[in-house]
Amino acid sequence: MTTTPIEPTVSRVTARLGAFVDGVREAVGRGLPPDVTAYLVGERLAPFLGADDLLTPEQREGHADRYRQHVLHAEPDGSFSIVALVWLPGQRTSIHDHVSWCVTGVHEGEEHERRYRLVPDGLSSRLVAEKDVVNPQGSVCGFAPPGDIHRVWNACGTTAISIHVYGADIARLGSSVRRVYELPTEGEL
Repeated sequence: MTTTPIEPTVSRVTARLGAFVDGVREAVGRGLPPDVTAYLVGERLAPFLGADDLLTPEQREGHADRYRQHVLHAEPDGSFSIVALVWLPGQRTSIHDHVSWCVTGVHEGEEHERRYRLVPDGLSSRLVAEKDVVNPQGSVCGFAPPGDIHRVWNACGTTAISIHVYGADIARLGSSVRRVYELPTEGEL
């Protein structure tokens, strides 16, 4: 499976989303290391999760064939962007890592995640499944490369929506994915 392209959308910023953008801007503007920045952004994201007025109806729309990405905000200087991912039941990502630090919060439903470790194996490498996580509504997690290899999916019977904040301009890059892994996997959970 290839990465899901960013669909060009003109996002209307709700008042609540505007307040969240201001909080992220303040945290990112401190210029701290990526892991600390991700932690601070996660603190700012948590209170907004589940709020009915965070997203517009258009920003809550999924796609029948794949999870859908809605760019909610891209900071003009490229320092961060905010994306809503809408997952219909059964939709998933490939195994991938990211171009920058990332914070994810589950706005609605729940997301399942499998985390992997890349292990050198002679002239090649393989992936080892390390942990399965179920992230319910309201949960927040963050990470910074390296060590951010994972797969995410919606295993529920309803739509799931997550809010992602990346330390890069995803609108310009087109995706948060740095690499897609098609290596042998070991220890599938």
